[in-house]
Amino acid sequence: MAELITPTHRLHEAWLRSRDEWGRGTHQDGAGLRPGDDVDTADGFAGWVRRLLRESDPAIPAPEGWVHCSYWWIVEDNEVLGAIALRHELNDFLARAGGHIGYGVRPSARRRGLASFALGAVLPYARKLGLDRVLITCNVDNEGSRRTIEANGGVLEDIRDTEIGRLRRYWISLPGN
Repeated sequence: MAELITPTHRLHEAWLRSRDEWGRGTHQDGAGLRPGDDVDTADGFAGWVRRLLRESDPAIPAPEGWVHCSYWWIVEDNEVLGAIALRHELNDFLARAGGHIGYGVRPSARRRGLASFALGAVLPYARKLGLDRVLITCNVDNEGSRRTIEANGGVLEDIRDTEIGRLRRYWISLPGN
């Protein structure tokens, strides 16, 4: 059974298998991987995991132009199947295009409901951050993501052209405490 876990250096080899399935250099929504991150070496990977964990800590100032963000990996039997990220607030770019939540599931694990499971599991964390609704976007022709968002209560606000492509923008209202 799949579960969400915080990133850990313990799953380095499993994470590399997942990354290689995506393809080296391929963007993975929700993973927090940036150009220049060294994830191949044990030390580099551990440093990347430390950065991901730091980004969730509101006591540590976010870098200029970034917001605090919490990351989880979707894991089953010690295999990394995907990732999901919850941004604690929106900056201008995120309000236009990125949204509060991003997620991705490796190709071989798709069509199993993992993205819907992960999104549903992360929404209570968003509420705990004090958010009363979250913005989630997806590529206009990504039917799987559209269905995932709508299954979790997403209401389409609009479809717009952005710097990262033509996107569907959804809001999910979060119930009160």
